[in-house]
Amino acid sequence: MLRRRLLGLAAAWLVSAAPALAERPWFDTSGGLAISGYDVVAYFTEGQPVRGRAAYAVMWKGATWHFASAENRTHFEMNPRAYAPQYGGYCAYSVARGTVSPADPEAWRIHENRLYLTHTTQVGRLWAQDIPGNILKANANWPGVLNR
Repeated sequence: MLRRRLLGLAAAWLVSAAPALAERPWFDTSGGLAISGYDVVAYFTEGQPVRGRAAYAVMWKGATWHFASAENRTHFEMNPRAYAPQYGGYCAYSVARGTVSPADPEAWRIHENRLYLTHTTQVGRLWAQDIPGNILKANANWPGVLNR
């Protein structure tokens, strides 16, 4: 009898604690949109951050992505992994350090055809001091860092 009661209490605790134990989403959607609604294709085609529009939205990997044009949306749909930011759009420098923090879409860098975002442009300068080393560290931490 006591054992059943303890099991019932434990089950109730697990159900009530489930939201607190939930994993972080794979992509940073802290603003409700992947990378705050910026067009990830534009970083490659225009060489600068460009805000996307809801009229050109796509759902991918549980996140809503906005694009500045139908053409950019089509490019993304054809090969989303080529355009999606590394480490889920979280700060690449933080991931290299074993933590997760949001990134600023205006603090970015393309390295070897991959998009990396950082928390601020100042953090981006730290990231740039050893890009290959930081990528090695971040790759070793990703995606396990999401559960820390």
